[in-house]
Formats: sequence, C-alpha cells, structure tokens
Amino acid sequence: MDLNLTQGYQPDVLGQGFEALTFPQTDDYEGKVVGTVIRKSCPQTSSLAVLYIHGFNDYFFQTEMAEQYIKNGYNFYALDLRKYGRSFLPHQKMNNVRDLAEYDADINFALTLLKKEGNTIVLLSGHSTGGLIVSLFAAKNINSELFHAVFLNSPFWGMNLGLLKKNLGIPLVSWWGKEHPDVKIDGGFSPLYGLSLHKDFYGEWDYNLVWKPNVAPRVNCGWVRAIHFGHKRVKAGLHISTPVLVVHSLKSIREKKWSDRMFSGDAVLNVKDMDRQAAGIQGDCQVTVIDGALHDVVLSPKPVREEVYAALFAWLNSVIIRT
Repeated sequence: MDLNLTQGYQPDVLGQGFEALTFPQTDDYEGKVVGTVIRKSCPQTSSLAVLYIHGFNDYFFQTEMAEQYIKNGYNFYALDLRKYGRSFLPHQKMNNVRDLAEYDADINFALTLLKKEGNTIVLLSGHSTGGLIVSLFAAKNINSELFHAVFLNSPFWGMNLGLLKKNLGIPLVSWWGKEHPDVKIDGGFSPLYGLSLHKDFYGEWDYNLVWKPNVAPRVNCGWVRAIHFGHKRVKAGLHISTPVLVVHSLKSIREKKWSDRMFSGDAVLNVKDMDRQAAGIQGDCQVTVIDGALHDVVLSPKPVREEVYAALFAWLNSVIIRT
C-alpha cells in the first residue's frame, strides 16, 4: 500500500507526547473521509507495537492504557476510525457506516504504517464495536504479516436486547436499511454508563463529551444493517490464524437509575454473547473473565484494571514467545 502522505504527525490533543496523523481516504456516500492514527513510542528502541481500535460512540483517550503498553515494551498506536473522534468531519453523521468492511481501508492503512515505522510484531486490539470490527478483519486476513495476535476487550458480538427485538426487530430494521440506510431509529445504551466513566459525574476519566457523549446519537438503519451482518458472520464461526485473547466482565448489569452497582459489571453488552461466540472461533482463543470489570475493562476501578493488565501481559508474553 502506498501511504502517499503530504503531512506527517502533529502534536495530539492529548498532549503528553502523543502525536496524531490524519490521512485521507476515498470519498464515500457522505463525501470526504479521513482516518487518524495516534502514536506514542517507547523510550527504548522496540519492534513490538499495538494498534488499538475504539468502540461505538467512542475514540482513543485512554492514556493510562497506552502507558501500560509502553511500560511493557510496546510502541503504542491507536486508530480513530472514519466518522469518530479526531476523524469526524462536519458534513458527516457521527459513527455512520453501511458495511463494516468500510473500516478495512482504515485498518490496513494503520497497520501498513506500523510496519513502515519498523514494528515487526503487532498486537491488533479492539474494544466493543472495535472488537467486532477487529475480529472480522482478522478472519478476512488469515496469516497476515501485518498483525500477530488479537486482543478483544468486551467485543460487540450480539445485540443486548430481548429475544423478540433481537430475532425479529433487528432483521426487519436491517432489511429496511438496505433501501433506506439514512433513516434514523431509536436505540443505543443507557446514559448511566457514561456517568460511571466521566470525572464530571461519578467516574475518574477525562474525555471529550462531544466525541463521546453520554447519550449516543441516534443510529441509522444502515448502521443496524452493517452490525446485523457482522453478527451473522461471527455467529457462523470465525477462523482466526493468530492467538486471540477475549477479556470481559463476569456479569452484565441492567440498572434503571444511578447506583454504585454501575461499577460492578458490563452495563452495555451481554457477556453471555461473548462467551457463546468466542467458543465458535476456530483457532487459539482464550477467554479471561474479570469479576467487577466494566464494559471497557481498562476503565474499570483500579484494582480490577490492574488484574486486566496482569492477564493481558501474561498472555502476550506467552504468545509472543510462540510467534
């Protein structure tokens, strides 16, 4: 792939030595499209790297996670996908997609950039919708030379809905979305999840509430169709040629009003979906369950996320030796 860049890295909005590179992509149904790679390198020379891909209604802001990778010898990279965070343009609908394969060009660009910058062993990591996107990408790129292990943080492998909505409502909206992709529908997840994260409410994290609002923008029928077809591919069983680690909470929670139980489990997805679909992955797939983890496991209370990092780097040390 010819990266064909006219402008290099610039200081990122996060400061702290992070840099960002915005790259153009082919125009789509909304017009101009860009993606953004964010990086921070190890102080010592390293050929190990991670590429992190965020979830829905999200962008990269988890600097503590980045520092954990750097401390363990990994050059850190993140990708703000098209129409998210740093890559969102004024003429676009935030988070909009009609086929999850649209993101392949963004991921391929980023992975090719990592290789060009001297990284020879790469962990491909995705959270939630990013986990769905990454797992589909990995299954389409068997024996790729661009990544060597996959880490999935609470992957979005199933709609967290009742059986009627899940088995009848979603297929119907997906069918409608083929001809009417821009029609908006209600949906999303509880705003309580955002309250549990952001420091202005009950959480400990600071991030841009425009790029990651507590109430996600309404999704299009085309988005539902893209997710629905992604879920069908996962349900059919994925073959992934690299080692895979799936980490999720012990339980899902459904709170109707604020309580400290929001700090005890996954308030967005059904963890049973993750276990069910992980069992269908053909290849070396390990599932680690962490009691008390939040939906984004690296944003859990400190003792819990320390357990997450311990499990992650123990696994990485074992699979990197085998790679």
